[in-house]
Amino acid sequence: MKQELTPTHTFQLIDEILAQQSVNLLSLNPQKKLITSFAELGSLITEQDTEIELLTTLQETLGSIVYAQLQNFPENIFWDFDFMVSSMFRQALVADEGAITFLKVFGEKMGSLIEMFGSKTEIRFRYVHDFMYGFEWARWVQKEPQKRAHIEPFSPVFLDYLLVKGKEILQRINHGQVTSYKLCDTGYRNPFTFSREPEDEYRLLTCLAQEELIPVAVWNWNASPVWNKPFQEMRQQLALKLNIQPQRH
Repeated sequence: MKQELTPTHTFQLIDEILAQQSVNLLSLNPQKKLITSFAELGSLITEQDTEIELLTTLQETLGSIVYAQLQNFPENIFWDFDFMVSSMFRQALVADEGAITFLKVFGEKMGSLIEMFGSKTEIRFRYVHDFMYGFEWARWVQKEPQKRAHIEPFSPVFLDYLLVKGKEILQRINHGQVTSYKLCDTGYRNPFTFSREPEDEYRLLTCLAQEELIPVAVWNWNASPVWNKPFQEMRQQLALKLNIQPQRH
């Protein structure tokens, strides 16, 4: 008898893609080493909604985002998705344009962002960490907290801001105005003063997570994003304390 393909099985397809690519699926969660599987995330969603078209679209959208990360950030280290999945699911359910349309547009924006900032364009960032774990979002909210504090890290409003910012960075690179985005001898750009070599990045981010200095705890389905701490300065100070070397160009 043919087995029914349940929603959880379709989410499991994403786990299988990641397994085929031999990705070391590290989590920033101080309590565990590896990320929550997509099959488990699928179970959390189906506890709340079993509408088949919604679940299928959500899985397809998520699959396309994961695939884009694999293609454009091959050296990415931390792969938590819990809060992003719960955020896109919650936003879809209340979206004016309807859940299916919301998810399709969300997937397109995320795909464009990942491609724009990844290794295949001139921006060439090495990791998605600053975006996924909310460092960019916290910095953005701090500029106009009255207007922005209620806007989620994975809201279309913030994704649109990043798409505009990405185009501006590309223009500056193309015009040679790249003082803070110099290309390192690794082939990646690093706008920070400290090294972001994989071993340094791992050490710094795991320490930040232990100190609760990550703006968005993406490993937590019910995370409460935090914007009102000086995350950039604390990150800089911790890099010095850990004796992480200055970046080399």
